[in-house]
Amino acid sequence: MFKNILQTEWLKVKNYTAFWLLISVAAISYPGINAIVYFTYDDITKGKTQGGAIAKMILGNPFNFPETFHTTAYLSSFFTFIPAIVVIMLITNEYTFKTHRQNIIDGWQKNTFIWGKFVSVALVTFIVSLFFMLVAITLGILATKTYTLAGIFGQSKYILLFSLQVFYQLSIAFLIGLLIRKAFIAYGIFIFYSLIVENIMVAFFKLKAVKFGQDFGRLLPMEISDRMIPVPAFLGKFDEAGYKAANAAVNTHVLYTIILTFLIWFLSFTLFKKRDL
Repeated sequence: MFKNILQTEWLKVKNYTAFWLLISVAAISYPGINAIVYFTYDDITKGKTQGGAIAKMILGNPFNFPETFHTTAYLSSFFTFIPAIVVIMLITNEYTFKTHRQNIIDGWQKNTFIWGKFVSVALVTFIVSLFFMLVAITLGILATKTYTLAGIFGQSKYILLFSLQVFYQLSIAFLIGLLIRKAFIAYGIFIFYSLIVENIMVAFFKLKAVKFGQDFGRLLPMEISDRMIPVPAFLGKFDEAGYKAANAAVNTHVLYTIILTFLIWFLSFTLFKKRDL
């Protein structure tokens, strides 16, 4: 059955230009944002001026092994909305072209159809994570003068954290697409909420944290997974207390993210099973 699911999902995307175009955009975006920060840092610190020496002393090197995995994961996380658009496109196209109905007519169970989408989301997550790993390792090689094989992967946990973050956020995008069915409306809701509404709410709750007794912004849907990847060490130096607190909360947010991911897919299976085709 798994092989049949893979073959069917592949047939749906192999000649779909928009899918490959968006994957290409993601392939450009991840190295792009990291390269901008890397070369900006390099320009500031490589000179022999006193300012460059001070900047290097304060910031360290955010792209040295093994810190490159943390820095690259943090910067790459800003572009998760691109693969999210891919996922929304994949599920809403099923309704646009009635392929979900055809799958059921051909003998699939409703659960099998959702498992197919689960596999698609997992594969998009794998592709994005591969982009991230290649960028992190490449910049690490460029930035690190001497390193050992053991030292390279000292912070490899960020590979898993980044992958979990991407899968969770793509799962949210999938659920929105499943509920809305209309591509452009689903795009608008996801992008407007994730990039604008939630950031405003996070800032609001931070300002009101003293009044409320705690920061409720940490419990917002996207922020829950965003906090699995705190700011890199070179940015943490500007707020060491906040940096330590953010790192201490990582395991809690990993647990929240896993639980919510399970709930999202449980809800997806339940909704589709009860929905008329």
